[in-house]
Amino acid sequence: MRESLALNLVLFLPLAGVAALAAVPRGREDRMRAIAFWTLAIQLALTAWLYARFDAAVPGLQFATRLPWIPQWGVYYFIGLDGYNLLLVSLTAFLGPLVVAGAFSAITKEVRLFYSMVLAIQFTMVGTFVAQDLFLFYLFWEAMLIPMFLIIGIWGGERRIYATLKFVLYTAFGSILMLAAVIYLVVSIKSTTGVDTFSFSDLYRSRLPLDTQVILLAAFGLSFAIKVPIVPLHTWLPDAHVEAPTAGSVILAGVLLKMGTYGFMKLGFPLFPQAAQLLAPAIAALAVVSIVYGACLALVQTDIKKVIAYSSISHLGYVMLGLVSFNLLGIQGAVMQMVSHGLVAGGLFLMVGMIYERCHTRDIAAYGGLAKIMPLYAVFFALLALASIGLPTTSGFTGEFVSLLGYFDSAWSRHLQGERLPIALAVAAVSGVILGALYMLSLAQRLLFGAPRAPHLPFADLGARERAILVAIAVAIFALGLFPAGPAAKTELAARHYRQLVTAPASSAVALEETR
Repeated sequence: MRESLALNLVLFLPLAGVAALAAVPRGREDRMRAIAFWTLAIQLALTAWLYARFDAAVPGLQFATRLPWIPQWGVYYFIGLDGYNLLLVSLTAFLGPLVVAGAFSAITKEVRLFYSMVLAIQFTMVGTFVAQDLFLFYLFWEAMLIPMFLIIGIWGGERRIYATLKFVLYTAFGSILMLAAVIYLVVSIKSTTGVDTFSFSDLYRSRLPLDTQVILLAAFGLSFAIKVPIVPLHTWLPDAHVEAPTAGSVILAGVLLKMGTYGFMKLGFPLFPQAAQLLAPAIAALAVVSIVYGACLALVQTDIKKVIAYSSISHLGYVMLGLVSFNLLGIQGAVMQMVSHGLVAGGLFLMVGMIYERCHTRDIAAYGGLAKIMPLYAVFFALLALASIGLPTTSGFTGEFVSLLGYFDSAWSRHLQGERLPIALAVAAVSGVILGALYMLSLAQRLLFGAPRAPHLPFADLGARERAILVAIAVAIFALGLFPAGPAAKTELAARHYRQLVTAPASSAVALEETR
């Protein structure tokens, strides 16, 4: 009971923070910043307590709340934690206070509105992860657009309106298709069972004809693929990152992109398992294209933000590979890679924001020798660059290595059965690791070494607030890299459940759900 209440507090605390911000008199920006920070710090503390209380040996949902909302439609306020969402909720709560703290000096106009939007998007992101009812999930999924639209549109760069409209049009198009698929899925279940339901556990039991599954997976998958994003649906991402303020970029890279991969894992593939197996080779091929193409584009960028933006496309390709491996190692590696990428990319975007505040340019050619000018900054940047490459002992190594290992294991067994494509894709995916080293080491070399050069010299090294932010991220990166067994144990039963839902025959999948 205490845990269920705590989970509801984790979800709704940001809205309480918005209400508190509304009561602050105009001109008290410091108080507004403090309210936003401590609201999300309390949310993080509650999430950490729930993480510690989560029992890895218990399958299914924990700390659940299920209340009737629109019962005549079968809609319930239904939330809970499981191995699918536990680490992602923890990641969201961890990055929240860092996003707020990172914006203390960067955001000086409409401070109340800005932090209200940060708190609002925190509410919608946590809600999307903890929702166990498809109606509720869809509401949170769509509601995310509003605060992100305002964050980029008001506090973004010169081309912010173009980037915002492109982001909204892409995501709204995918969401419309998903809405149509949701309606068809729920109506089809009612026509065969006579029951109105949006509950994930009930929807998993539906077994539609293969051709219908393919169409519905395409509708769900397009919405999720835009959010990941998977090539060729990726073109909104670099523009959104470049024009967004630092806080917006951290939210996008750290959490928002994971909504797409989480959607595939929690809904897309388990709801339509036969279609998932049929389309797995094509999805894997697109994932490898994303890995290689994103890395190649990152290699030729001249804007620091664009390097990290394209690297996100590449790194999330490994997540998709792990998910379509239908292999326990690959699935768990995919979850680890989601969390690792959130930490590393979020940290890199925060560091870009720190140097931009001092120099007001993101042009790589404008910098050089920062290791002499800002030695502390250089240490943290090098650490994050190496974590992005996948240096052993960091979270980047854990996520990418386990994802690739799981996909190789799956591809090898198919290779022995005469299939050539999976092993070829696995080999091609490894090239992304090499390209990743090229673009990140090149970026680090150009920024940190050589003759000292930067606009607006001299300027100070990292301050106490900035050091605290980066130390927190560095500790998390090494904790996940050195001690992955704990998080892996929390996700193992969910990974097994996902694999059984996607690969088991229809009768076995139904029996599996009835035992949960």
